[in-house]
Amino acid sequence: MYDYLWLIPIMPLIGCIINGLLGKKFIKNEKVIGVIATGAVFMSFLLSVKYFFQLLGDPVKTHEQVVMSWISVGNLQIDWGFLFDPLSALMLLVVTGVGSLIHLYSIGYMHGDPGYYRFFSYMNLFVFAMLMLVTGNNALVMFIGWEGVGLCSYLLIGFYIDKKSAGDAAKKAFVVNRIGDFGFLLGLFLVFWTLGSEHGVWTLNFVELAEHGHLLGFGGTAVTIATLCFFLGATGKSAQIPLYTWLPDAMEGPTPVSALIHAATMVTAGVYMIGRMNVLFAMSPTTMMTVAIIGALTAIFAASIGFAQNDIKRVLAYSTVSQLGYMFIAMGVGAFTAGIFHLMTHAFFKACLFLCSGSVIHAMHHALHHAHLDDDAQDMRNMGGLRKKMPITFITFAISCVAIAGVPGLSAFFSKDEILWWAFGSTRGSWYVWAIGAIAAGMTAFYMFRCLYMTFFGKQKTNAKAKDHIHESPLSMTIPLMVLGFLALVGGYIGIPAVLGGANHIHHFLEPVFGHAQEAYHIGIKETLHHSHALEYGLMAVSIGVGFFGILVATFMYMMNPDLPGKFTKAFPKFHRAVFNKWYVDEIYDALVVNPTKSFGTFCWKGFDVKVIDGIVNGLAKLIGLISAGLRHTQTGLFHNYALAMVFGMVVMVAIFVLR
Repeated sequence: MYDYLWLIPIMPLIGCIINGLLGKKFIKNEKVIGVIATGAVFMSFLLSVKYFFQLLGDPVKTHEQVVMSWISVGNLQIDWGFLFDPLSALMLLVVTGVGSLIHLYSIGYMHGDPGYYRFFSYMNLFVFAMLMLVTGNNALVMFIGWEGVGLCSYLLIGFYIDKKSAGDAAKKAFVVNRIGDFGFLLGLFLVFWTLGSEHGVWTLNFVELAEHGHLLGFGGTAVTIATLCFFLGATGKSAQIPLYTWLPDAMEGPTPVSALIHAATMVTAGVYMIGRMNVLFAMSPTTMMTVAIIGALTAIFAASIGFAQNDIKRVLAYSTVSQLGYMFIAMGVGAFTAGIFHLMTHAFFKACLFLCSGSVIHAMHHALHHAHLDDDAQDMRNMGGLRKKMPITFITFAISCVAIAGVPGLSAFFSKDEILWWAFGSTRGSWYVWAIGAIAAGMTAFYMFRCLYMTFFGKQKTNAKAKDHIHESPLSMTIPLMVLGFLALVGGYIGIPAVLGGANHIHHFLEPVFGHAQEAYHIGIKETLHHSHALEYGLMAVSIGVGFFGILVATFMYMMNPDLPGKFTKAFPKFHRAVFNKWYVDEIYDALVVNPTKSFGTFCWKGFDVKVIDGIVNGLAKLIGLISAGLRHTQTGLFHNYALAMVFGMVVMVAIFVLR
C-alpha cells in the first residue's frame, strides 16, 4: 500500500541534482530552474497527501518500509528504512506543503540573483534532508537527516558568499549545532548500549524502542541521562536556551531561507525528535520537567528581546525562538499532541510572516535602489504606511499577527491555549510554567503588533522618490502569502477542544503515536481538574485577556501616541540598551567561551606548536646542519689527505693493540 513512500524524499533530491549539475551551464533559464525545484517538492506533497488519506482509512496506523540493509557490525544491525505513521504523515504534509509554497515564492524573490541555480539546489537538498529526518525508521537514519539540515542551513545562511556577516552567521550556526549534535550522539549510544548489554535488545529502530523502552526503567539513571542528551541536541536544532543564539543571526540568508528554517524545517526537528521518542521521555519526569522549564524560560526571554528589535526579520526570528519555547513546554508537560499541533499552526503563520517580510524588503530594496539611497531595507524605522501600497502583503501579515497573538478563532489560539491548559493541569505540569507561558503570550502580542504598526501604519518614512517605487510583489510571491494566510486563519479548527464543543480531530489522529506513553506513565490532566470546565474557561479567559492587553499597549504606544516609544527609550536608556543588545548574551558567550577558546588556540599555535613542536623539529635540523658543516671538511677530494687519514687511523689502531 505504501510501496512508493521512498519517492517522497527522493523527489527533492532529484531536483537538487538536476539544478546543481545542469543549472549553470545547460538550463540557465530562471523559470525552468524554479519550476524544476518547486515541482520536485510539490510532487512530494501530492504523494504525501495521497498516503495521508490512505492512512486515515487504514486500521493499521504504523508502517515500515525497509529499502536495504545499511550497517551490519556485530550486534549493530541497521536498515535504511522509512516509517509512516500519523506523526510522520502530518510532518510530511507540513514540510512538503509549506516547503513547496516557499519554493514558489522564491521564484520571484530571487529573480536576477547570480546564484539562482545554486539557491534552488540547496533549497531542494534542505527539504530532502528534513524529509529523511521525519521519515527515518531508526535513530541513525534520523541522524543523517539531522546532520543534513545542519549542513544545508550552513550553505543557505552563508549563501551570499561575498558578505562577511553571512559567512560568520553560517559558521556560528554550524558550530553551535555541533554542540547539540554531540549530545544527540551520546544519547543514542547510551540507549543502544544499555538496552543491548543489560537486556539483550540491540536496536535503534523507533518501533522497537517504543516497545522495549520500558526496560530502561521508569525514572532510571540511564534513561534520564540519555533523554537529557537528546534534549541537548534539541536545544541546538530548535534554538532553546542556551543554544539559541545562532537562529537570529541566520537572518543573514535570503528571506525564503529564513521562512524554510523557521517554519518547515530545521528548528522543528528538535520538537519532532522528542515527539518521536515520546516513550523514552515519558519515562523520565526529571527530563520532562527540565524540558518544560527551559521551554518556558526561552519563551519569555526571547519575547523580551523582540520588544526592541528594529530589523523586521530579527523580530520574527526571536518570535520563532519564543514560539518554539511553547512547543517544548508542551513536550515537557506531556502534551505531545498539543506540541505537534502548535508546530503545525506555527508553520502556517510564521512562514506567512517571513514571506510577508520578504515581500516588504523586496519592495523597499527596489524603491531605495531607484532613489539611490543606502537606507536599510529591513529596518522598520524606514518603513511605515505600506498597507495602501501593498494590500495583499498587509492583509496576510495582519492575519498572521492576529493568529500568533492568540486571538480566538484563529489557528494559534487553539494550539497555544491547549498548551497552557496542559501546563497548568497536567500531572507533569506546574502553575508557574503556565504563568510564564501566559505572560509570554501577552509579550508576543505586543511586539508583533508593534511590528505590524511600524511597518504598515503611520507615515511613510522613506524618501519621496522612493515612495513612488514601492508596489505590491508579483503573483509568484503573493499567491503563497494568500494560501498561508488562509491556513493561518483556519488551520486551528482541526484541534477544537471538547470544552469549546469540538472533537479535537488532531488529538485522535495522533493518539496511536502518543497515547501509549501517556497512558502507561499516567500523563494527563489531573483528576481533580479533569471535569472542571469552569477552571478551563477561566484560564482561557486569562490568556485571552493577557493577549488583548499586549495588543492594546502596542496600539496605544505605536498608533495613538507614536512619540511615546522614543520618550520611554530616553527615560530608561540602560534598560532599552540591554534589551536592544539582546541582554548581552552574545557578549557574555564571547567573554566566557569564544575569546578564551581563541586565546587557548593562539597559545597552542604560537606557544606550543611554534615554539615546542616546531622548535624541536627545527632544532634537530640545525643540530644536524652543524654536525654536517663540521664533517664536510673531511671530504676534500684530495688523495694525499685521504692517505694521511688512513695512516693516522692505522697508527691509532696499532697503538690501541699495543696498549692492550
